[in-house]
Amino acid sequence: MALCTYLGDIQRSMEKLSENQLSEYFNKLLQVSLWGNKCDLSISAGQDNSQKTSPIDSLNSLQSFILVDDSNMVWLTLNSSRRLEGTGKKTADRVDIVLDNAGFELVTDLVLADFLVSSGLARQIHFHGKCFPWFVSDATAKDFQWTIRQTMAANHKWMCKSGFRWQSYIKEGVWCYHDHPFWTQPHEFCDMAAEAPDLYATLQEADLVLFKGDLNYRKLTGDRDWGHTVDFCAALRGFEPAPLCSLRTLKANIQVGLQPGQAEKLTSQDPSWMTNGNYAVIQFHIPKLE
Repeated sequence: MALCTYLGDIQRSMEKLSENQLSEYFNKLLQVSLWGNKCDLSISAGQDNSQKTSPIDSLNSLQSFILVDDSNMVWLTLNSSRRLEGTGKKTADRVDIVLDNAGFELVTDLVLADFLVSSGLARQIHFHGKCFPWFVSDATAKDFQWTIRQTMAANHKWMCKSGFRWQSYIKEGVWCYHDHPFWTQPHEFCDMAAEAPDLYATLQEADLVLFKGDLNYRKLTGDRDWGHTVDFCAALRGFEPAPLCSLRTLKANIQVGLQPGQAEKLTSQDPSWMTNGNYAVIQFHIPKLE
């Protein structure tokens, strides 16, 4: 309810927004999608792990827990991809979102996707879910459709409006959902070009690909025991179909791209920092031009 109301408020004043205001809202909704990843049944073992407070109000207090924040580079890349349309509006062609959890996290992803389209930052959003859950709460086509139906049926003005708008995006082809078998096969993502060239080619068509969550991060980095200061680009081992960004709360013993001494300081302050879901990263990589 809080997110859909917030989105509705933004959309009411969309035409009057300056570039700085647009950037500010983008960063806020990117962070909401990031922290939505805390709501994960595989880490809570079925215990109540829902969102209790307004996610927008929580952002300031969570800022210091973002260990790497490349959100400005994400914004600059998205902005530089914007092209002039026949309407006179500048818009990027396409953003892809590789989903993680159903439930509240999926709602944060849908709200971000709606903002990207309604603000003119992107013309089309392609969602990538799984054929079946790898972990218990992974988003599937059924979850995607069910979440939109539930939002449409909500007894709340802004939720209901959002749900109907999302349904119209799907009918008009503005939003597309895919579930390639590769996402539930035992490959790291650097194998994708060889093992699933059709999927790799699909991602190459995007101006930006957002990878949600911990499992996608582990597959991006090959689940290897990298040193914490190893560059994110090096850990991707040649996987660069398009500019990509990982939005991940830490739930596994792997993290790259930190500053020297940052991991040691974290370990002394909070020994379980890599697995307790309290810390997060927004890590970005853009392929080098040939």
